[in-house]
This record gives sequence, C-alpha cells and structure tokens, in this order.
Amino acid sequence: MDGPWVRATVPSQKTTGAFMRLTSDSTARLVGASSPLAGAVEIHETKMDGDVMKMTQISAISLPAGKSVEFKPGGYHLMLIDLKAQVREGDSVPLTLFIEGEDGKQRAQNVTALVRPLRQAMDGAAAMSHHH
Repeated sequence: MDGPWVRATVPSQKTTGAFMRLTSDSTARLVGASSPLAGAVEIHETKMDGDVMKMTQISAISLPAGKSVEFKPGGYHLMLIDLKAQVREGDSVPLTLFIEGEDGKQRAQNVTALVRPLRQAMDGAAAMSHHH
C-alpha cells in the first residue's frame, strides 16, 4: 500500500475519489471498500470509449502477486459516495479495503488516506478549464 490519498471537496459536493497503489504478496482481488465518512464506496474504472472518457463501477480488481496496481485519476479509483461531511485538505479519511485471497477468504485492511487539495489533484484538462 503506497500513498493513499483522497481529493478534497467543496462544501456541497457529495462524492470524491480515493487513490493509492496496492501491491499484494499473493494473488488476490480487491472486492470492496467502506468508509465511515461515506454512505457507500464503489470500485470504479475510467477508460476511453472512443473519444469519450467513461467511468464505470466494477465488482473487483485483480491484484496479481507482487505486482503494483495503481489507483489514480483517469484509471482505477475508489468512489466515495454520499459523503457525510466536506472532505478538507489536511484531513485524513479512514478506509477499509476488502481483499479476497485465492482461498476465497476476505480480509479487511484499514487504510488512512490523506486529503489533498483540489487544485493539486486536478489533471491537465480540468486545470485548463479552471477559472479563478
């Protein structure tokens, strides 16, 4: 687990993304996640469909043994939905990841993700359309 972070939100915003790098010692799958700050946490994948970027919910992500899987803007990420409060820069967000091993057993891994400012987390396209 490397560098987990969550994108800061504006007051009325009800969703945000969580990002990190996951590396599993053995073949496993990320099958879910939860956070006390969100009504639901979903696993999402962003990919290009023609020239439209689409975000879809997926049920699990394979974690090959010894290989890093990157959760980043524009790729895999965790979507925190129905936020109970604004997520502010400098806060930390508790997350629980549910990882299923080859034996079919699930284990919970607790993670604390740091909240990064909106402007830092934006990608090029979003930054270009940003007005001061």
